[in-house]
Amino acid sequence: MHLAQHNIQLPTLLDYDLPGLVAFCQAIGERPFRAQQILRWVHQSGVVDPQAMSNIAKGLRNTLSGLLKIPVFKVAYAHKALDGTQKWLLQLTDSNCIETVFIPEKSRGTLCLSSQVGCVLNCDFCATGKQGFNRNLSTAEIIGQLWFAVRALSKLNGSHDHTITNIVMMGMGEPLLNLANLIPALNVMLDANGYGLAKRRVTVSTAGVVPAIYDLTAQLDVSLAISLHAANDDLRDQLVPLNKKYPLAALITACKAYCAKHPRRKITMEYVMLKQINDSAADAKQLIKLLHGMPVKINLIPFNPFQYARYQSSPVAQIMAFQKILMSAGIYTSIRKTRGDDIAAACGQLVGQVNDRTQRQASYRQQAQQLPH
Repeated sequence: MHLAQHNIQLPTLLDYDLPGLVAFCQAIGERPFRAQQILRWVHQSGVVDPQAMSNIAKGLRNTLSGLLKIPVFKVAYAHKALDGTQKWLLQLTDSNCIETVFIPEKSRGTLCLSSQVGCVLNCDFCATGKQGFNRNLSTAEIIGQLWFAVRALSKLNGSHDHTITNIVMMGMGEPLLNLANLIPALNVMLDANGYGLAKRRVTVSTAGVVPAIYDLTAQLDVSLAISLHAANDDLRDQLVPLNKKYPLAALITACKAYCAKHPRRKITMEYVMLKQINDSAADAKQLIKLLHGMPVKINLIPFNPFQYARYQSSPVAQIMAFQKILMSAGIYTSIRKTRGDDIAAACGQLVGQVNDRTQRQASYRQQAQQLPH
């Protein structure tokens, strides 16, 4: 993020990656190495008071004191699931709330971050989309979730490891519709002066915003996940309305461009399993044909129910049969273990509290209540 975008104003240091801070320092007559120091103080030490940045000159500390605004939100509530999954509802300054989820496992800890307040895409099987949409999150609000979670998890006690090793942009919103604010946040995640995460451990998930896939591919080397969910345009138009604008042929072409730029990576294809909708043997064979020759892995996701949902999850036996067909074709296929569903923290269940500009919440609930039960 560059100074021109902020008229040389720094609303919060969390808005800036290293290039942005370098530009800021140069604009106020400071040497570029100060940017590295500031980034380390903010993200590695969690310092909220510039006066505590002991290796920074007093004049610069005074300058920063009026500019550093951390944290960018407060905790509306925090819930811990029986399996150790932690969910926070984080209140923003405009009264909107977003949800952030930490999923502990034996060998890693995954933090799921939101990129928008609500989601504009309105995928038919996703609770987030039914909440409507308010706005994009700022860079500070995206990276601020990680800044917050690192500190919050360090205070928790329990048997689970609370170290964050992986980031997935799979929370509320479509990340690639907020690319301008997402890129600086990703930069801080990867920067050794920030969180120093490995590129393969930072994943951006998209429903298929094709032009932005090309932009992301050109700008950053991070892992890519595609919310696919169907192997033909007719069904995907129903499940993922964005497909009407960017159909499968265009999406697959963009994915192949990503693979060409990053030949050592496999794209994760996310596929929610919906009973008698997309879970037949014919669907599996169609999926094999669609992805033929591409370096992919498929993640089958049992559908997680939410209020007024029109779908049911495929039975376990059906999911396993679907997996077997894909595996027999040489495609590595995993079944995602449902985590945090007892606190509505599972995939597709994040809803936050959205001041809905689209009026979708009211319309969806009215339609759903008219359905036979």
